[in-house]
Amino acid sequence: MRADIKPIAITIGDAAGIGPEIIVKAFCQAPEQFHNCIVVGDKAVMQRAWQVLAATPRPMSRPMPMNMPKPVPVPVQEGLSIQQVGIPLAADQLPVFGQISAVAGQLAADSITWATQAVMRGEVCAIVTAPLHKEALSLSGLKFPGHTEMLQALAAQHLHKTIAQLPVRMMLANRELKTVLVTIHQPLRQAIDAITVDNILETLQITHRAEFAFTGRAPHLAVAGLNPHAGEGGLLGREEMDIIQPAIEIAKAQGMIVSGPWSPDTVFMRARAERSQPDAIDVVVAMYHDQGLIPIKYLGVEQGVNITLGLPFVRTSPDHGTAFDLAGKGVADSSSLLEALAVARRLAGVGLGA
Repeated sequence: MRADIKPIAITIGDAAGIGPEIIVKAFCQAPEQFHNCIVVGDKAVMQRAWQVLAATPRPMSRPMPMNMPKPVPVPVQEGLSIQQVGIPLAADQLPVFGQISAVAGQLAADSITWATQAVMRGEVCAIVTAPLHKEALSLSGLKFPGHTEMLQALAAQHLHKTIAQLPVRMMLANRELKTVLVTIHQPLRQAIDAITVDNILETLQITHRAEFAFTGRAPHLAVAGLNPHAGEGGLLGREEMDIIQPAIEIAKAQGMIVSGPWSPDTVFMRARAERSQPDAIDVVVAMYHDQGLIPIKYLGVEQGVNITLGLPFVRTSPDHGTAFDLAGKGVADSSSLLEALAVARRLAGVGLGA
């Protein structure tokens, strides 16, 4: 590894959820992926996750892979580089698995803040975030709807910009589909009001720039309609005619490759089916959260990766939440975290052998 290669920061997410466990499990499954990584959070929380996995029985029908050593109750700092944030938690202060708490929310927020400041100062090259719980974050006093908005605000603050001057979008991607959302964490009624020509055009611009930077070529962006059958020529709604189509035409005039609006119930199938063909759809631009995320997650959250477009740094995340019902049981799947780490390395240009 070259000395000038910066590490990747991995934030632990909500300590009452599965974030710490999947970090440790991912490390046990693929320790080479954690080369030159820093886990940002609390050492006692990570120690507990290590102990949970060490005590978890493994089914005899599924033998442990040769490259997955059984965790043993040793200090995690011997195997993982841990960046302590805030005052270290004592054993009796650790958040209870599966319970919403201000302590967990504050720790998650502190981890994100440390990682964002580090990446903005050039001390790390990318951030991978384990899932946080929005209610716990709110209990800590921060009123962000989620990771995306908090990262946007912190980055804008560092750059001395307003949030409006640093627009971001959420991309969910797996090996078969990519989708970007025009609106993110908003109630559906508010999201529909936020579907405007300007917001759609801005989404297309951000997506075009990001995909061009990632791949070196102009992407084909397919825009989903809002209404059933993309409005059926105005019979089922006029948003496609009055809002979505004008945004598409402006984007085309700016040199982007954009098609649509397509019927939302078929555009994802088309993108998946034609992905290896010439002129295939590279990204589906969806109007609201569930429209874009249900198709991706249906294909399997173990493959999915959340990528924030528009930030001045690389940020990826697993395509799932805190899974409070699984926390502390040692059974959570770490595949999506490993995929998020691999994508972060690729986008940041940091290979394992760098």
